[in-house]
Amino acid sequence: MPYFTSKGDKGYSLIGGKKFLKSNFYFEILGKLDEFNSLLGFVKNFLKDRKLKSEILEIQNDFFIIQANIAWLFYPNFKKPIFEKEKIKKLEEKIKKIEKKKPAPKHFVIPGSNLESGIFDYLRAKVRSLEREMVKFNQKQKLNENILIYLNRLSSYFYALARLKSKKDVKPWY
Repeated sequence: MPYFTSKGDKGYSLIGGKKFLKSNFYFEILGKLDEFNSLLGFVKNFLKDRKLKSEILEIQNDFFIIQANIAWLFYPNFKKPIFEKEKIKKLEEKIKKIEKKKPAPKHFVIPGSNLESGIFDYLRAKVRSLEREMVKFNQKQKLNENILIYLNRLSSYFYALARLKSKKDVKPWY
């Protein structure tokens, strides 16, 4: 497969023989999902913990399934990929394990007490933004509700990891 085809040079993509503007809201959300998945790949390289790297890789694979659910809307004759509720339960279990090691603070904290906690705080903020975009998308085109729940739990997971990796969270001064 070549790196470029030149077919999209005029602001259109050809899918299934139909022309779509690249500004189409499907492409917008697919791009945001791709951007977040790429960010996960970038972040993974800063982590020393092999288990965490493996968990990030698993999340990246989950994002391919989410992207496939959006792309499926272009190809409704194909079998729609299933986004399992089990993925949500796995995240919830991981969050509970972290809470046992380090309970959630009862106050707001200033993000990024060190590099690792800052990375996870940033991922939390980015996935929250992505979740809002997916909610907007869902208003136009109904998604599997597990996807939205997963994104919500994913931000909680990153928040828990940020707290776990922080040396000392600082309260904001008002």
